[in-house]
Amino acid sequence: MRAKWSVALTALAIAGGCGPAMAQAEPGRYGGGFIEYLMTGDAQGPGRRPAVDGYGALGEPRPVALAQPRARFAALPTSPAPEDVAIARTVDPRYARQVVAYDGPGRAGQIVIDTNAKYLYLIQPGGQAIRYGIGVGRPGFVWTGAKTITAKREWPDWTPPAEMLRRRPDLPRHMTGGPENPLGARAMYLGTSLYRIHGTNEPHTIGQNVSSGCIRMMNEDVIDLYERTPVGTRVEVI
Repeated sequence: MRAKWSVALTALAIAGGCGPAMAQAEPGRYGGGFIEYLMTGDAQGPGRRPAVDGYGALGEPRPVALAQPRARFAALPTSPAPEDVAIARTVDPRYARQVVAYDGPGRAGQIVIDTNAKYLYLIQPGGQAIRYGIGVGRPGFVWTGAKTITAKREWPDWTPPAEMLRRRPDLPRHMTGGPENPLGARAMYLGTSLYRIHGTNEPHTIGQNVSSGCIRMMNEDVIDLYERTPVGTRVEVI
């Protein structure tokens, strides 16, 4: 046993650079890994396996390609989103679509929008309503009153009005409908005003004061509401 320990200690001394045999070590001779490191100072032998996470061994950083965000034009934030940072965001579960008890104003078939709570209610018979989370106007753009849905569009085009372009000259003059369009999958136009109930290409803004007065919804929610509400539906914003 003493002889075995003597051999092992001699090998460790050689691996630590304590003798001329250091230069004679052959990488890979000891099968790689930790033993290879002890014996030669190099763990690059044939027994080495790649790190499990695919990024190589500790101390060997591997560059990671970041996803390049596409330009988005939310309708409308106060300033354009940074183009050099991709941020993953999620929708607050409080704003998920659900059926709730309802005893507020209006009658079955009508829409009531509570801008403070950030909810849109489609009133149902029997004291119930389908409740949707929404985004509403930012400070200075919140409004109240009664409107009627006068038109409906699927994947609508978007033409920013002149006053919006004065505030945001970076915006496009016209965008065709599609997933990148800030009006989202559906739009319901309110009276003769510029206001709409519409989808969004930024669902994480639901539950916030972010728009220029429009009521925005997640695309799956606005599609659901669109199918349930005909032209002529009364909309009360409170």
